[in-house]
Amino acid sequence: MEPTFRKRTSKATVRVVERPENLNKHLMLGGIIKGLGVTMRHFFTNVGLKKPEVTINYPEEKIPYPARNRGLHRLMHREDGAVRCVACMCCPTACPAHCITIVAEETGNGNEKRPAIFEIDELRCIVCGLCVEACPCDAIRMDTGVHAHVVDKRFDAILGKNDLMSRGTASIATQGGQPGWQTRDSNKTP
Repeated sequence: MEPTFRKRTSKATVRVVERPENLNKHLMLGGIIKGLGVTMRHFFTNVGLKKPEVTINYPEEKIPYPARNRGLHRLMHREDGAVRCVACMCCPTACPAHCITIVAEETGNGNEKRPAIFEIDELRCIVCGLCVEACPCDAIRMDTGVHAHVVDKRFDAILGKNDLMSRGTASIATQGGQPGWQTRDSNKTP
């Protein structure tokens, strides 16, 4: 015997109430008048107070950046000119935009790897600096002070290892911290 299901019906009814439409609502006169009022208030405030112009001619004049401004990425070099990155995958893991791609390769030394491919998609990058904070080797930095360049094609915004290394210089940081930190006297300050 098949079960029978009773159809549920609601006793509530829906009543549609028409909104009164008027000419002001159709023409949006209230919003237009308020917007023009704000514009006029700013105009007369600027004219009355004789504020100096803040417009700059951008390519010729540039405003100075703050000291903590982040620029484009760069990869640091070792003393022998090789890339400082050991392909530990900390920076792509920390990146919230997933704009960093690293493919590791062996160096011949069994203890270390290096990036065969290191790419950063600058169009996806949100310039948060988490990749710099996550890097244990001080291999990637964002202190160039340079904007991302204007590109015509999307693939031109993907910076490869050679592009990133061309901006980098030899790093003065010591991998593993300051040498001799284990033997230093704890009472002395560095």
